[in-house]
Amino acid sequence: MSEAPRYHVPHSSPWPIVGSCALFVTAFGAVNFIHQTSEKIGAEGSFGKPIFYTGLAMIAFMFFGWFGTVIRESIRGMNSGLLDRSYRMSMAWFILSEVMFFAVFFGALFYARIISVPWLAGAGTNLETHLLLWPDFAETWPLFMTPSGDATQAMEAWGLPFINTVILVTSSVTVTFAHWALKKNQRILLGAWLGLTVALGATFLTLQVVEYIHAYTELGLSLGAGIYGSTFFMLTGFHGAHVTMGTIMLTVMLCRVLTGHFTSDNHFAFEATSWYWHFVDVIWLFLFTFVYWF
Repeated sequence: MSEAPRYHVPHSSPWPIVGSCALFVTAFGAVNFIHQTSEKIGAEGSFGKPIFYTGLAMIAFMFFGWFGTVIRESIRGMNSGLLDRSYRMSMAWFILSEVMFFAVFFGALFYARIISVPWLAGAGTNLETHLLLWPDFAETWPLFMTPSGDATQAMEAWGLPFINTVILVTSSVTVTFAHWALKKNQRILLGAWLGLTVALGATFLTLQVVEYIHAYTELGLSLGAGIYGSTFFMLTGFHGAHVTMGTIMLTVMLCRVLTGHFTSDNHFAFEATSWYWHFVDVIWLFLFTFVYWF
Protein backbone atom coordinates (compact mmCIF):
# COMPACT_ATOMS: atom_id res chain seq x y z
CA MET A 1 0.00 0.00 0.00
CA SER A 2 1.53 3.32 -1.12
CA GLU A 3 2.11 6.09 1.37
CA ALA A 4 -0.01 9.22 0.98
CA PRO A 5 1.81 12.33 -0.31
CA ARG A 6 3.39 14.29 2.53
CA TYR A 7 2.71 18.02 2.80
CA HIS A 8 4.46 19.98 5.55
CA VAL A 9 2.06 22.21 7.48
CA PRO A 10 4.04 24.75 9.55
CA HIS A 11 3.14 25.64 13.10
CA SER A 12 1.47 28.92 13.98
CA SER A 13 3.70 31.74 12.74
CA PRO A 14 3.85 35.37 13.93
CA TRP A 15 5.21 36.63 10.61
CA PRO A 16 1.90 37.18 8.74
CA ILE A 17 0.60 39.53 11.44
CA VAL A 18 4.02 41.23 11.64
CA GLY A 19 3.92 41.73 7.87
CA SER A 20 0.38 43.12 7.98
CA CYS A 21 1.31 45.61 10.69
CA ALA A 22 4.47 46.59 8.78
CA LEU A 23 2.51 47.27 5.59
CA PHE A 24 -0.05 49.35 7.49
CA VAL A 25 2.66 51.44 9.19
CA THR A 26 4.49 51.91 5.87
CA ALA A 27 1.35 52.98 4.01
CA PHE A 28 0.24 55.30 6.83
CA GLY A 29 3.67 56.92 6.99
CA ALA A 30 3.96 57.24 3.20
CA VAL A 31 0.57 58.96 2.84
CA ASN A 32 1.33 61.45 5.59
CA PHE A 33 4.88 61.98 4.32
CA ILE A 34 3.62 62.85 0.83
CA HIS A 35 0.81 65.03 2.19
CA GLN A 36 3.09 66.94 4.55
CA THR A 37 5.69 67.41 1.82
CA SER A 38 3.09 68.84 -0.56
CA GLU A 39 1.80 71.12 2.21
CA LYS A 40 5.41 72.16 3.04
CA ILE A 41 5.01 71.44 6.73
CA GLY A 42 8.14 72.16 8.74
CA ALA A 43 10.35 69.41 10.08
CA GLU A 44 9.00 69.94 13.61
CA GLY A 45 5.46 69.13 12.45
CA SER A 46 6.25 66.31 10.07
CA PHE A 47 5.69 62.82 11.46
CA GLY A 48 5.09 60.90 8.22
CA LYS A 49 8.75 60.46 7.27
CA PRO A 50 9.93 58.65 10.46
CA ILE A 51 6.80 56.48 10.45
CA PHE A 52 7.42 55.56 6.80
CA TYR A 53 11.01 54.52 7.50
CA THR A 54 9.90 52.63 10.59
CA GLY A 55 7.47 50.68 8.41
CA LEU A 56 10.24 49.87 5.93
CA ALA A 57 12.41 48.61 8.79
CA MET A 58 9.53 46.45 10.00
CA ILE A 59 9.13 44.99 6.49
CA ALA A 60 12.86 44.20 6.35
CA PHE A 61 12.63 42.55 9.78
CA MET A 62 9.63 40.50 8.62
CA PHE A 63 11.43 39.33 5.46
CA PHE A 64 14.53 38.38 7.41
CA GLY A 65 12.58 36.38 9.97
CA TRP A 66 10.05 34.74 7.66
CA PHE A 67 12.52 33.70 4.98
CA GLY A 68 14.89 32.52 7.68
CA THR A 69 12.18 30.16 8.93
CA VAL A 70 11.54 28.85 5.41
CA ILE A 71 15.27 28.32 4.82
CA ARG A 72 15.64 26.34 8.05
CA GLU A 73 12.66 24.17 7.10
CA SER A 74 14.20 23.46 3.71
CA ILE A 75 17.60 22.57 5.18
CA ARG A 76 15.95 20.16 7.63
CA GLY A 77 14.23 18.35 4.76
CA MET A 78 10.74 19.31 5.87
CA ASN A 79 9.60 20.23 2.34
CA SER A 80 7.93 17.76 0.01
CA GLY A 81 7.23 17.57 -3.70
CA LEU A 82 3.77 19.05 -3.16
CA LEU A 83 5.19 22.00 -1.25
CA ASP A 84 7.82 22.52 -3.95
CA ARG A 85 5.05 22.67 -6.53
CA SER A 86 3.23 25.18 -4.35
CA TYR A 87 6.35 27.37 -4.19
CA ARG A 88 6.73 27.25 -7.96
CA MET A 89 3.11 28.17 -8.60
CA SER A 90 3.33 31.02 -6.08
CA MET A 91 6.43 32.46 -7.74
CA ALA A 92 4.85 32.15 -11.18
CA TRP A 93 1.74 34.04 -10.03
CA PHE A 94 3.90 36.68 -8.34
CA ILE A 95 5.85 37.31 -11.55
CA LEU A 96 2.57 37.46 -13.49
CA SER A 97 1.31 40.13 -11.08
CA GLU A 98 4.52 42.07 -11.71
CA VAL A 99 3.95 41.78 -15.47
CA MET A 100 0.51 43.30 -15.04
CA PHE A 101 1.99 46.04 -12.82
CA PHE A 102 4.30 47.17 -15.61
CA ALA A 103 1.56 46.67 -18.21
CA VAL A 104 -0.38 49.49 -16.53
CA PHE A 105 2.49 51.96 -16.94
CA PHE A 106 3.22 50.86 -20.48
CA GLY A 107 -0.50 51.34 -21.16
CA ALA A 108 -0.25 54.91 -19.88
CA LEU A 109 2.77 55.51 -22.10
CA PHE A 110 1.07 54.14 -25.22
CA TYR A 111 -2.15 56.04 -24.43
CA ALA A 112 -0.22 59.31 -24.21
CA ARG A 113 1.76 58.67 -27.40
CA ILE A 114 -0.97 57.22 -29.59
CA ILE A 115 -4.13 58.96 -28.33
CA SER A 116 -3.53 61.99 -26.09
CA VAL A 117 -0.74 63.75 -27.98
CA PRO A 118 -2.46 63.50 -31.41
CA TRP A 119 -5.73 64.60 -29.78
CA LEU A 120 -4.10 67.72 -28.30
CA ALA A 121 -2.66 68.47 -31.74
CA GLY A 122 -6.14 68.50 -33.29
CA ALA A 123 -6.50 64.95 -34.56
CA GLY A 124 -9.98 63.63 -35.19
CA THR A 125 -12.77 65.93 -34.02
CA ASN A 126 -10.60 67.96 -31.66
CA LEU A 127 -9.46 70.62 -34.12
CA GLU A 128 -11.47 73.42 -32.48
CA THR A 129 -10.03 72.71 -29.03
CA HIS A 130 -6.55 72.64 -30.52
CA LEU A 131 -7.01 76.00 -32.26
CA LEU A 132 -8.60 77.68 -29.24
CA LEU A 133 -6.36 76.39 -26.46
CA TRP A 134 -3.00 75.30 -27.92
CA PRO A 135 -2.69 76.39 -31.55
CA ASP A 136 1.11 76.04 -31.44
CA PHE A 137 1.07 72.53 -29.97
CA ALA A 138 2.91 70.06 -32.25
CA GLU A 139 2.39 66.30 -32.36
CA THR A 140 5.86 65.02 -31.49
CA TRP A 141 7.26 62.35 -29.20
CA PRO A 142 9.10 62.78 -26.97
CA LEU A 143 7.02 65.80 -26.06
CA PHE A 144 9.68 68.51 -25.99
CA MET A 145 7.18 71.29 -25.34
CA THR A 146 4.22 70.79 -23.03
CA PRO A 147 0.94 72.71 -23.49
CA SER A 148 1.93 74.89 -20.51
CA GLY A 149 5.12 75.93 -22.34
CA ASP A 150 7.69 73.93 -20.37
CA ALA A 151 10.62 72.78 -22.49
CA THR A 152 12.05 69.28 -22.01
CA GLN A 153 14.75 67.15 -23.59
CA ALA A 154 14.74 63.45 -24.32
CA MET A 155 17.23 60.97 -22.91
CA GLU A 156 19.58 59.67 -25.60
CA ALA A 157 19.15 55.91 -26.14
CA TRP A 158 22.66 55.09 -27.29
CA GLY A 159 24.56 56.31 -24.26
CA LEU A 160 24.14 54.96 -20.74
CA PRO A 161 20.78 53.27 -21.53
CA PHE A 162 22.43 51.11 -24.19
CA ILE A 163 25.32 50.28 -21.88
CA ASN A 164 22.84 49.29 -19.20
CA THR A 165 21.02 47.13 -21.73
CA VAL A 166 24.23 45.25 -22.50
CA ILE A 167 24.88 44.88 -18.77
CA LEU A 168 21.45 43.41 -18.01
CA VAL A 169 21.48 41.04 -20.99
CA THR A 170 24.94 39.88 -19.93
CA SER A 171 23.69 39.36 -16.37
CA SER A 172 20.94 37.08 -17.69
CA VAL A 173 23.64 34.96 -19.31
CA THR A 174 25.81 34.86 -16.18
CA VAL A 175 22.94 33.85 -13.88
CA THR A 176 22.06 31.08 -16.36
CA PHE A 177 25.66 29.85 -16.27
CA ALA A 178 25.50 29.92 -12.47
CA HIS A 179 22.33 27.81 -12.59
CA TRP A 180 24.00 25.28 -14.87
CA ALA A 181 27.01 25.14 -12.52
CA LEU A 182 24.69 24.48 -9.59
CA LYS A 183 22.97 21.63 -11.45
CA LYS A 184 26.40 20.09 -12.13
CA ASN A 185 27.48 20.72 -8.50
CA GLN A 186 30.41 22.91 -9.60
CA ARG A 187 30.53 25.16 -6.55
CA ILE A 188 33.50 27.33 -7.57
CA LEU A 189 31.98 28.20 -10.95
CA LEU A 190 28.62 28.71 -9.27
CA GLY A 191 30.06 31.31 -6.88
CA ALA A 192 32.05 33.02 -9.64
CA TRP A 193 29.12 33.36 -12.07
CA LEU A 194 26.71 34.40 -9.34
CA GLY A 195 29.15 36.95 -7.94
CA LEU A 196 29.58 38.40 -11.44
CA THR A 197 25.79 38.66 -11.78
CA VAL A 198 25.57 40.59 -8.50
CA ALA A 199 28.35 42.91 -9.69
CA LEU A 200 26.54 43.55 -12.99
CA GLY A 201 23.31 44.36 -11.16
CA ALA A 202 25.11 46.82 -8.88
CA THR A 203 26.80 48.39 -11.92
CA PHE A 204 23.44 48.84 -13.63
CA LEU A 205 22.04 50.65 -10.58
CA THR A 206 25.11 52.88 -10.32
CA LEU A 207 24.84 53.91 -13.96
CA GLN A 208 21.13 54.57 -13.57
CA VAL A 209 21.90 56.99 -10.73
CA VAL A 210 24.41 58.72 -13.03
CA GLU A 211 21.74 58.85 -15.73
CA TYR A 212 19.19 60.41 -13.36
CA ILE A 213 21.70 63.05 -12.25
CA HIS A 214 22.34 63.87 -15.91
CA ALA A 215 18.58 64.08 -16.57
CA TYR A 216 17.97 66.46 -13.67
CA THR A 217 21.00 68.71 -14.02
CA GLU A 218 21.55 68.89 -17.77
CA LEU A 219 18.29 67.94 -19.49
CA GLY A 220 15.84 69.55 -17.10
CA LEU A 221 13.96 66.25 -17.02
CA SER A 222 11.91 65.46 -13.92
CA LEU A 223 8.59 63.94 -12.86
CA GLY A 224 7.02 67.35 -13.36
CA ALA A 225 8.36 67.80 -16.90
CA GLY A 226 5.16 66.90 -18.70
CA ILE A 227 3.88 63.50 -19.75
CA TYR A 228 7.25 62.41 -21.12
CA GLY A 229 9.06 63.12 -17.86
CA SER A 230 6.39 61.47 -15.72
CA THR A 231 6.17 58.28 -17.80
CA PHE A 232 9.97 58.14 -18.14
CA PHE A 233 10.63 58.28 -14.41
CA MET A 234 7.67 56.10 -13.43
CA LEU A 235 8.74 53.28 -15.75
CA THR A 236 12.50 53.48 -15.27
CA GLY A 237 12.17 54.26 -11.56
CA PHE A 238 9.96 51.29 -10.77
CA HIS A 239 12.19 49.10 -12.90
CA GLY A 240 15.19 50.36 -10.94
CA ALA A 241 13.40 49.43 -7.72
CA HIS A 242 12.87 45.92 -9.10
CA VAL A 243 16.53 45.67 -10.11
CA THR A 244 17.46 46.72 -6.57
CA MET A 245 15.26 43.99 -5.13
CA GLY A 246 16.65 41.46 -7.60
CA THR A 247 20.23 42.40 -6.73
CA ILE A 248 19.47 41.97 -3.03
CA MET A 249 17.93 38.56 -3.76
CA LEU A 250 20.98 37.52 -5.78
CA THR A 251 23.26 38.71 -2.98
CA VAL A 252 21.34 36.57 -0.49
CA MET A 253 21.67 33.61 -2.86
CA LEU A 254 25.42 34.24 -3.11
CA CYS A 255 25.74 34.29 0.69
CA ARG A 256 23.80 31.04 0.90
CA VAL A 257 26.01 29.46 -1.78
CA LEU A 258 29.13 30.48 0.12
CA THR A 259 27.59 29.01 3.27
CA GLY A 260 27.14 25.68 1.49
CA HIS A 261 23.39 25.78 0.89
CA PHE A 262 21.67 24.26 -2.18
CA THR A 263 22.22 20.99 -3.95
CA SER A 264 21.80 20.01 -7.57
CA ASP A 265 18.27 18.73 -6.88
CA ASN A 266 17.18 21.10 -4.09
CA HIS A 267 17.65 24.76 -5.00
CA PHE A 268 14.29 26.32 -5.77
CA ALA A 269 15.17 29.56 -3.94
CA PHE A 270 18.02 30.07 -6.41
CA GLU A 271 15.79 29.09 -9.32
CA ALA A 272 13.02 31.48 -8.27
CA THR A 273 15.54 34.31 -7.98
CA SER A 274 16.82 33.57 -11.49
CA TRP A 275 13.23 33.63 -12.79
CA TYR A 276 12.76 37.06 -11.24
CA TRP A 277 16.05 38.33 -12.67
CA HIS A 278 15.13 37.16 -16.19
CA PHE A 279 11.78 38.93 -15.80
CA VAL A 280 13.56 42.16 -14.83
CA ASP A 281 15.82 41.83 -17.87
CA VAL A 282 12.91 41.31 -20.28
CA ILE A 283 11.07 44.34 -18.88
CA TRP A 284 14.18 46.44 -19.47
CA LEU A 285 14.29 45.38 -23.12
CA PHE A 286 10.74 46.72 -23.51
CA LEU A 287 11.76 49.90 -21.67
CA PHE A 288 14.79 50.47 -23.84
CA THR A 289 12.73 49.90 -26.99
CA PHE A 290 9.67 52.05 -26.23
CA VAL A 291 10.96 54.62 -23.72
CA TYR A 292 14.47 55.35 -25.04
CA TRP A 293 14.57 54.19 -28.66
CA PHE A 294 11.21 54.68 -30.40
